Amino acid sequence: MIYLLDVNVLIALAHKDSVFHASVSKWVAELDHSRDGLAFCAVAELGLVRILPQLAEADYTVEDAKLLLARLKAALQLPTPFFSDDLSAQELPSWVRTPRQTTDGHLATLAKAHGAMLATLDRKIPGAFLIPG
Repeated sequence: MIYLLDVNVLIALAHKDSVFHASVSKWVAELDHSRDGLAFCAVAELGLVRILPQLAEADYTVEDAKLLLARLKAALQLPTPFFSDDLSAQELPSWVRTPRQTTDGHLATLAKAHGAMLATLDRKIPGAFLIPG
């Protein structure tokens, strides 16, 4: 299975002080390297680059976040496709009812359009894969 990584998963993987770092790292380590992959997209990558420098307990710049993302991708022992995004807001799923759900809905739809599944730490995204732990 190819999993499109949600912003929260990228942050957990990249930021070792995240409370979810261990569980997400364990999940990634247990994936089948001959069958599974971790996909990236502009929305999730930009979310990481935007949020990491805002973390109170961290001292990241935008440049640091970009470098960390590049190192993370290079270190993964799995295929890491990049999903191009040509979906419009009109394609948001019907369960998106609030502004806070728009990115989740968009990422879930993007994953589905590429034959993948959105991997997340958010329990409220219909049809997404919830990373254990």
